[in-house]
Amino acid sequence: MLLTRNTLDRIVNGDIDVVFRRWKRPTVKTGGSLRTAVGVLSIVSVEEVAMSTISVSDAQRAGYRTKSALLEELSRRSGAVYRIEVTYAGADPRIELRENSRISGEELALLKSRLERMDTRSDRGAWTRSTLELLARHPGVRAQDLADRVGIEKQRFKTDVRKLKGLGLTISHSPGYELSPRGAALLGALDEDSP
Repeated sequence: MLLTRNTLDRIVNGDIDVVFRRWKRPTVKTGGSLRTAVGVLSIVSVEEVAMSTISVSDAQRAGYRTKSALLEELSRRSGAVYRIEVTYAGADPRIELRENSRISGEELALLKSRLERMDTRSDRGAWTRSTLELLARHPGVRAQDLADRVGIEKQRFKTDVRKLKGLGLTISHSPGYELSPRGAALLGALDEDSP
């Protein structure tokens, strides 16, 4: 579920706690969470609703001045209408994780194991270390240019980098990426282990 920065900021401030979307099927679920540019949102509830049941209060809770403004925006899209109640759950834990460059022996073993599993599951073989090395050598370079360097589709490259980001190893920019302090520390440890 994509939300504008203004909407996200208003959710953090408590001004918005309901979002409406039209979908063929929901992309979030009750009890789930959503990582965003401002942190993590908790998905309190997701329910399909008829547009006729949307109240003035719902529109205001969604950040609209009037119910008709919300209905007009929803009418420009297709699919079922969903009412999603959200709350701000806090900062993205990956941010704190990525800034931690002190990796214990236990953490190092766990990270190596996770990278090995990713490599093993890939139909193109080991890619995790070479991707970390690529990002270390080319910070801020566009995803398409990096994907071209390794000979894969841009979307697949971005998906791979997101997997590394989930471990706190990379930072996304516009454009490009860089290794996080944690990613640089891991790459240094891997280099020390190499013969």
